[in-house]
Amino acid sequence: MALAWIVLILSGMLEAGWALSLKASEGLSKLWPSVSFVALLVLSMVGLSYALKTLPVGVAYGVWVGIGAALTAILAVVLFDEPVTVLKVISLVLIVAGVVGLNLSGGGH
Repeated sequence: MALAWIVLILSGMLEAGWALSLKASEGLSKLWPSVSFVALLVLSMVGLSYALKTLPVGVAYGVWVGIGAALTAILAVVLFDEPVTVLKVISLVLIVAGVVGLNLSGGGH
């Protein structure tokens, strides 16, 4: 089960990668960001699929989306100069709290 969690966390990080690559591809009009988008998307889905063999879907999907969403938002500020607002920071904290809550609920054990 530990390996499933590691793969799930890495897959969530890859989700952020494909989302950022999609942004950088400018509507899939730039070759290398588009190639990166497809590769990272496939790897992310394969990892999620692997994790779902062991972990409950509600918890695993929530963690995968939460990691991807939070990391995407943070990296978008750094890479694309998106503004940082109090509401954005609070929302990211709530996402992380939700992921922690899902894990503490016992659904992942």
